[in-house]
Amino acid sequence: MLKNVLVANRGEIAVRVIRACKELGITTTAVYSELDRDSLHVRLADQAFALGGQTAAESYLNTERMLEIIAESGADGVHPGYGFFSENADFARAITDMGVTFIGPPPEAIEVMGDKISAREAAEKVGVYGVPGTTELITDPAQVLAFGDDKGWPVAIKAAYGGGGRGMKVVAGPDEVEDAIESAQREALAYFGRDEIYMERYLSAPRHVEVQVLADTHGNVVSLGTRDCSAQRRHQKLIEEAPAPGIDQAILDDMSEAAKKVAVGCDYTNAGTVEFLYEDGSFYYLEMNTRLQVEHPVSELVTGIDLVEQQLRVAAGEELSFTQDDIEIRGHAIEIRINAEDPAEGAFLPSPGPITTLAAPDGFGTRFDTGYNSGDEISQFYDNLVGKLCVWGHDRPTAIRRALRALDELVIEGVATTIPADIAILESNEFQENTHSTNWVENGLDLTGIRYQGTTPSSGDDDEDLIERTMPVEVNGRRFDVKLWVPETSAAQSPKKKKKRSAGGSAGGSSGGGNGVIEAPMQGTIVDVQAAVGDTVSAGDTIVVLEAMKMENAITADIDGTIGEISVAQGDSVGSGDLLARITA
Repeated sequence: MLKNVLVANRGEIAVRVIRACKELGITTTAVYSELDRDSLHVRLADQAFALGGQTAAESYLNTERMLEIIAESGADGVHPGYGFFSENADFARAITDMGVTFIGPPPEAIEVMGDKISAREAAEKVGVYGVPGTTELITDPAQVLAFGDDKGWPVAIKAAYGGGGRGMKVVAGPDEVEDAIESAQREALAYFGRDEIYMERYLSAPRHVEVQVLADTHGNVVSLGTRDCSAQRRHQKLIEEAPAPGIDQAILDDMSEAAKKVAVGCDYTNAGTVEFLYEDGSFYYLEMNTRLQVEHPVSELVTGIDLVEQQLRVAAGEELSFTQDDIEIRGHAIEIRINAEDPAEGAFLPSPGPITTLAAPDGFGTRFDTGYNSGDEISQFYDNLVGKLCVWGHDRPTAIRRALRALDELVIEGVATTIPADIAILESNEFQENTHSTNWVENGLDLTGIRYQGTTPSSGDDDEDLIERTMPVEVNGRRFDVKLWVPETSAAQSPKKKKKRSAGGSAGGSSGGGNGVIEAPMQGTIVDVQAAVGDTVSAGDTIVVLEAMKMENAITADIDGTIGEISVAQGDSVGSGDLLARITA
């Protein structure tokens, strides 16, 4: 077994891996950016090292510094989590070249399956086929135009070296091609460090079904069943469940067999997920994620198998202790991703800021995975996942009722969250009757009036009593905890008062309220300015594109008129309520 595992990640997944390591008696090493200096994953690890920087590029994607820390820490294993370096073959190879174990598949498998184009080709070699698409990178808008005219619209433009809906844009017609290419490349570069993109036919109303696979280095490959991830917004999952409901078991079995074929075909080892689109009784290969998935807990709940433990054991060279015949799917599990976003009647606006209160639910069949505690802060520079509420029931209706009960108990204050939208999804007839699809949340679910109603922090009292507080300090890039006596006001949480939070703006809509004053609906960075002073615009036209928490949000005109003022430029950082533009009627 490994002795010291460095977790090359942050937040919920870093906490998840650290806990699994501790249960196996493995020493843990955390890494952190300037903003994560006192984060939960840092506090739980046995030792922690500073990456420096704030943004992902400056910290968790800083290859040189990460490799230095791996050497300094004495780690003999590295777990990449998901996102960041988890599907980066060069990083995995650099680690193995150091004589350190990469807790994931071999670099060669990541290279084949991480490139979505070569992944399609690899799947086809073993008789598993996807939706119509290309096996060449997009280098010119003319390629997309030709493909759309030939195969039909809409077309999905996707990041070639990523997943999770990041860097994916759906193009309804020729007029949207150029903007979609630019946006997809920006998102892919920001999240995965590479901006290559490709395209495929976009199915109109499919279900998103995936298969969890696990393979050891002794030739054993098993499927841990299916998951349905069809409740999505912006091609990113909101709610996942296992097993995939409402699909004939024979079809699910065929999916599992197809997934194992794909894994064997690329000499895969460790945990991975093969994703499919299902529509009208047929399924199509989508991609393989060569890492642990965010939604892995639902597979754990219905199989009783700890996937992170298995990852660590497989990486240490152990053989799987069970076969396919030993795996039994029991009951039904649901995972609700709690994101720091205001549903804002379907706009889903990122909401960075401090979490003043976080109180997790409890009870039979209830689990809450998070990387935060009360007092921690959700940064605009990282993914906005606050936590994952996971429930198990003996059948799907029981799991849905348990999820609604647990959501009612879950308290998160200080930032807006997707909880109101999650409740609307779970209570809807479409979800309960399995008639929803991947585009249903955005195009079919009625979210009228569904907004965040919560609390925001206020300033506290001046109180100079001294109390003991443990503070983090950093010596030569390594983190230590020391005890200090500090004024109580600097150590205690500020008092809170109830206050309704409005959206403050809209993605795909303006915050001007019909008066031509266009303000930022959230904190973020301007990545594109699509209008200039003097331009004539119509209500709904994009004025600027604002990136927050790795998501791009089109901020649009709220009236017809002429641009009288543009207050920002590409690259500017803005806060919620900052003036972006003025339009005169």
